[in-house]
Amino acid sequence: MATTENTRDLSTELVAELPFLRRYARALTGAQSTGDRYAMATLEAIVADPTTVAEDMTTKVGLFRMFHGIWSSSGAPMAEEGENTDLLEVRAQWRLSYLTANTREALLLHTVEGFAFEAVALIMDVSQSDAEELVTRARTEMGDMVSGNILVIEDEGIIAMDLKSIVTDMGHTVTDTARTRDDAIAKGKATVPDLILADIQLADKSSGIDAVNALLEELGDRPVIFITAFPERLLTGDRPEPAFLITKPYSEDQVRAAVSQAMFFATTERMNVAV
Repeated sequence: MATTENTRDLSTELVAELPFLRRYARALTGAQSTGDRYAMATLEAIVADPTTVAEDMTTKVGLFRMFHGIWSSSGAPMAEEGENTDLLEVRAQWRLSYLTANTREALLLHTVEGFAFEAVALIMDVSQSDAEELVTRARTEMGDMVSGNILVIEDEGIIAMDLKSIVTDMGHTVTDTARTRDDAIAKGKATVPDLILADIQLADKSSGIDAVNALLEELGDRPVIFITAFPERLLTGDRPEPAFLITKPYSEDQVRAAVSQAMFFATTERMNVAV
């Protein structure tokens, strides 16, 4: 009976943490569908053998640790037949060849997912000092690799200025800032961005998601980062959802990591890629 209760409790905790694993997996792979397949494979592996989540670790750490075992053994994003992966995969794999192994993973775990270095080390099966070194290398290598034009869609002036300052300091160019859906569409068409950084709720109660969808329909596919106070609401897997999400209130490190990851998978021809 006790074993059944423990398993049931673990299942409940896994469900609660799954949206955040989805966010992490999507950021690593650059796509909702591919990231979600990794997340589901991880969940299925733990459900099949709950003892893989050790009693001396939190459910979240155990979930991410299992994910890393699967991710490391596969070696590359899993693409399904029919997916538009030509530019995405070719460019991502090309850029991967210039990065130190495991740096992206460590950066996302620490900055976006908020794991302490001790937890990052446990998840990735490395020492804590190695985890810290991986994050330092990631900031340097990914920060130097790609730069481009960014449209900021944010109705709060102070936040818009802060985002502009962060991405400009990274070497990117902010083409414009917009406060409403219509304003965003007009400015996005006027100067086509390589990446869109968008809040969910805009000044006139319009939707940042609607603004982005209209721009993508007009301009074609390009990376998007959404900012929201409730990321789990956009990580259900029930509909087309963003690959990149950061949570309000955000930190500068979270923005930097998300922008670096999104630019890493950018497919536009105008990208300035440093070799």
